[in-house]
Amino acid sequence: MAAAEPAADDGSKIRIGPLTIGGAIRANYVIGDYPGRGPGPSRGGHGGNVELDTFRINMDLKHEQLVGQLEYRWYDGYNFIHTGWLGWDFDDGSQVQVGVNRVPFGPGPYGVSQSWFFDQHYYVGLSDDMDLGIRYVTGVGDWSLDLAYYASSEWNGRGTSHDSARYGYDTVEWGSGLAADGTLIDAPTNGYRERNQFNVRAIYAFDDVAVPTDLGLSLQWGQLDGRRADDGEHWAVSVHMTNSWNNWLLATQLTRYRFDIDDDNPLGTDALIPMGAYDFAWPVATDAWIPAVSLSYLHETPGIPWLDSVRPYVEYSNILKREGDFNDSDLFVLGAAWARQGWYIYTDAAWSSGNYFVGSDGDFGVNSDDERNFRFNLNLGYYF
Repeated sequence: MAAAEPAADDGSKIRIGPLTIGGAIRANYVIGDYPGRGPGPSRGGHGGNVELDTFRINMDLKHEQLVGQLEYRWYDGYNFIHTGWLGWDFDDGSQVQVGVNRVPFGPGPYGVSQSWFFDQHYYVGLSDDMDLGIRYVTGVGDWSLDLAYYASSEWNGRGTSHDSARYGYDTVEWGSGLAADGTLIDAPTNGYRERNQFNVRAIYAFDDVAVPTDLGLSLQWGQLDGRRADDGEHWAVSVHMTNSWNNWLLATQLTRYRFDIDDDNPLGTDALIPMGAYDFAWPVATDAWIPAVSLSYLHETPGIPWLDSVRPYVEYSNILKREGDFNDSDLFVLGAAWARQGWYIYTDAAWSSGNYFVGSDGDFGVNSDDERNFRFNLNLGYYF
């Protein structure tokens, strides 16, 4: 994860003709409500633990109007492609991207979030999601427009899971089903693959006002290819806004999403669907609203030799599920991002009653245990 990144080039990148090569290495210190490491991602013990977050290599291509990006990531025990596309910059400022690129949905590349955790949109595949297709980016007056078609999600990388060694959350195939008592059991491979997805995003910039504002609308629709289940479809609609005043930034978003499937699957319900990322899959609620808000302040520090800037932030998001027997899944983050040349450090305190990366209980599906959990996360990243 990790939302923002250093934008400046301190001269450490390698340039070979039109190709620029860089990368990053990040590590986490984790401590929180974890009685043991457990089976899921980023589990810390009572005294906390230090773990590799990621190592990655980036390549950027720029040759006249030909452009492209490639990024590959390695984690502890698994690895995958993050980005891989070629494109063309048109004379009018428009751009087309073909390959694995970021799906245009929400107010920006990372939704509303500035934190290492992102907001809850990310965990249902609705922010910072990479899929395989074609994206066209253009502008008309004060409008910014994105049109995209995705043939499928990005492909599975190398890991121990059946189909979840990937960066962004997608519907996936797995080897689990649901027993009569509600526990997960082994089952023949089943699940869903994303196919033929269409995205439209329009953002209007109100610049000549006291508080510059970007107001936007995002639409998404696609098919689901079922394995040992009937095919289905999914859709999402979102309204979002960013307001900037001096160095303050307020970002808000309200989303409704639905995975429309039948209950003829090994989970035996149309209210849950397997989604996976980071080499781990788990059932997610198929029908929900997501409100999200983030308030941050960028403070530049020219008088401090070891620090370029610090951005404190406070964020809240919640998966409000339409299924009455499910507990909602909220996430509250209080933190700051510290930048110095190639260094970017997150210090985040997170509380959640339904985020699988915070505490030993809670998930994005049934979330039967709605007890609030805590996690402190220190992420140290060096970008080169």
